[in-house]
Amino acid sequence: MAEDRIEVVTGTSELLCEIRDRVALITLNRPEARNALSDRLTPALRRMIKQCGDDPKVGALLITGAGNAFAPAAMSRAMGSNATKAEIALEQRVGRPANEATHPDRRAGGGEKPTIAALPGPAAGAGLALALACDIRIAAESAIMATGYARIGLTGDYGIAWLLTRLAGTSRARELMFLSERIDARRCETLGLVNRVVPDAELRETAFALAKSLAEGPSIALGYMKDNLDHALTSDFLDSMDREAEKMVRAARTTDHKEAVRAFIDKRKPAFSGH
Repeated sequence: MAEDRIEVVTGTSELLCEIRDRVALITLNRPEARNALSDRLTPALRRMIKQCGDDPKVGALLITGAGNAFAPAAMSRAMGSNATKAEIALEQRVGRPANEATHPDRRAGGGEKPTIAALPGPAAGAGLALALACDIRIAAESAIMATGYARIGLTGDYGIAWLLTRLAGTSRARELMFLSERIDARRCETLGLVNRVVPDAELRETAFALAKSLAEGPSIALGYMKDNLDHALTSDFLDSMDREAEKMVRAARTTDHKEAVRAFIDKRKPAFSGH
């Protein structure tokens, strides 16, 4: 049987999107600029994350970059060409336009769905923040990460300080921000910035297989898990336990839970329906 594949209109050629096997594959498509975020790409990305998050046909989001890069710093190219325009652009862009849809405190619509970043190459600055805002990151062996801000006399945006501190810890976050060193994929994995590293040729297939497995999972329970994990970042232990208990009771009432129990007894793979 032919594989179902739905092309989604993004409003710009700088961003591609298709839905396949309940996975929304979102591709930053500016290979000539190594997929640097732009005035067209950034808002389109935000809209598409929300749209796919709200779409009941989508169970997981997979974000990647065309060619051999994920996304570099958004500002560096503009600053090298025109300082005045860059200063204006900086004032306009400061904030959280790219990742507010995946940021745990600013989820737009469907932020309860798992998000995966597949890094075929460099992720720096705002591009790094976008990758870190996803739930899981898979990197090709040749991929690198760098904050990059200190190299151009800037301080950081797109939630980079919040994300790095929580993923790598306070000491490592300061090292990464202050030194702006290029970190290879294996060290990124050691630091907790990347979940898995795979051979370059296997990245897209591996990342899609993982996204597909999550898309086929118990969507309500996964959404509750994500909510619990986000809430735990700002709550104390007892408050977190109360939140977990509430979600556990709700999950136990779902059709998916009952299906999982039956599948366990029948020794088969459960067929979750999202109910």
